[in-house]
Amino acid sequence: MSQVLIEKDGGVMTLRFHRPDKKNALTAVMYQAAADALTQAAADPTVRVALITGTKDCFSSGNDLQDFLQNPPVAPDAPVAQFMRAVATFPKPLVAAVNGFAIGVGTTLLLHCDLVYAGQGARFQLPFVNIGICPELASSYLMPRSMGYARAAELVLLGEPFTAEKALAYGIVNEVLPDAECEARARNRAERLAAQPPEAMRTAKMLLRRWDQQTVLDAIAYEASYFMPMLGKPEAREAMTAFMEKRKPDFSRFS
Repeated sequence: MSQVLIEKDGGVMTLRFHRPDKKNALTAVMYQAAADALTQAAADPTVRVALITGTKDCFSSGNDLQDFLQNPPVAPDAPVAQFMRAVATFPKPLVAAVNGFAIGVGTTLLLHCDLVYAGQGARFQLPFVNIGICPELASSYLMPRSMGYARAAELVLLGEPFTAEKALAYGIVNEVLPDAECEARARNRAERLAAQPPEAMRTAKMLLRRWDQQTVLDAIAYEASYFMPMLGKPEAREAMTAFMEKRKPDFSRFS
């Protein structure tokens, strides 16, 4: 699967979104490949850490809207649902290196990573409301809890792009570096984690995550119960059609 590249080296599995012509927009096939890779890594004793990254100028521009509309993820075992559960329950350290755009799920999946490193040029955005849908991947739970309601509401309700420095201030990333150094720093930290005692590492992560684990899974399912139906509603259709037609959406007729 050339759009999701998997490499293993020294206890670190690297999962790389690699669809540069579409800014690493995620399709159902890509979600399935990523979910399978994480599931296999979780069970592979030679993998101690997973590192998620993209191309040098883009992490992920979020969902491929055309693919999403053509293949709506309505089933509980849809590829996107498998990916969300795999990220949320991954038992080993999960590290991310973010350069360029991190939009939608490109930002919300970072909330499930243990360490996140961003390049200075990274740009984040949660445009769910902008395109007539709602937050996902338990972000409606994790964001207010980690950064406070006011900051979460600002990012979600306005859906405006924000900088790596703001992501650092709001607790989404651990460190901001020059773009050219971002992935190397994330890899260095991943290798450092891979050198730690593996059982102690897994246990420490389990304890840090345990108290919220079931709530996170419940939040993913509850958000999906709104997200999926909203995909077919007029607001989302207008927003996504306008996006693909490169025009401003008109929500004036909706109440």
